[in-house]
Amino acid sequence: MDSPAEGVLDRRVSVAPMMDWTDRHCRFFLRLLSRRTLLYTEMVTTGALLRGDAARHLRFDPAEHPVALQLGGSDPVALAASARLGADAGYDEINLNCGCPSDRVTVGRFGACLMAEPELVAECVAAMRAAVSIPVTVKTRIGIDDLDSYEHLTRFISTVADAGCQSFVIHARKAWLKGLSPKENREVPPLRYEVAAAIKRDFPALAVVLNGGITTLAQVQQHLEGFDGVMIGREAYGNPWLLARIDSSVFDVADPAATRAEVIARYREHVERGLAEGQPLSRMMRHTLGLFHGEPRARSWRRTLSENAPREGAGIEVVDAALAEVA
Repeated sequence: MDSPAEGVLDRRVSVAPMMDWTDRHCRFFLRLLSRRTLLYTEMVTTGALLRGDAARHLRFDPAEHPVALQLGGSDPVALAASARLGADAGYDEINLNCGCPSDRVTVGRFGACLMAEPELVAECVAAMRAAVSIPVTVKTRIGIDDLDSYEHLTRFISTVADAGCQSFVIHARKAWLKGLSPKENREVPPLRYEVAAAIKRDFPALAVVLNGGITTLAQVQQHLEGFDGVMIGREAYGNPWLLARIDSSVFDVADPAATRAEVIARYREHVERGLAEGQPLSRMMRHTLGLFHGEPRARSWRRTLSENAPREGAGIEVVDAALAEVA
């Protein structure tokens, strides 16, 4: 699939950027379940790209399109240079992380703490937009700590939108940067879909994508009545088969796979290529552990992979043995 031009990217369904989860193997696997869902990388910091192994961080398979690169940073110059690297690598969108609440992110002055500095975020967006022709978007929360009023959120959105950001992913929870862990920040603050809905109402020209707590196809379809898109997070990882009927139900095109076994048969080729490159089997197969979620013998699938894939020298025979357990 060719990279879409700016303004053509379909945001109706996407899978959230998730640290340690949505690597290139995960994205290739998820693409076998849905051709149209927009996929995101893990957050990649500007330091990792500009002072580290950029090629390794930016590597992806052309089959992953449409795919967006999420950046972490707060320096406009560094973000512009990183965005340019992402665009040159072939990504379809650059997304700025203004929602991650982890301590190490806050110390680095990026992630959710940037909600306290809307003018800086606007500078970053303007610099990235000047550097690339692909869309530049922002993923944010509805507030942080005591900066959780609707007035502050609208100021943040309007300031960043004035810099040229036309698409916002809104995780409909505030983030407590003091007192809650990243895991607790995904669960403890209540979901407030009505706040995200108010942003869409008050900024009708913006594309607003809803994130947080979406776990079923029915919820996807319900939220698409009020938002430009929905972003699925942990449920897409723990129960990836959720994506298997997205194409037909949302995009009105044929689903790519009829059965879970068919997905694994196609992923098997990717795994064999990875093994030939020296990739550990466990690194590639860990993303498939939830594929048979809710199905008979799902536990056998997980156990066979969890116990055998990490072993030294584990090869494709482990995948075949796990599949035989659920056949």
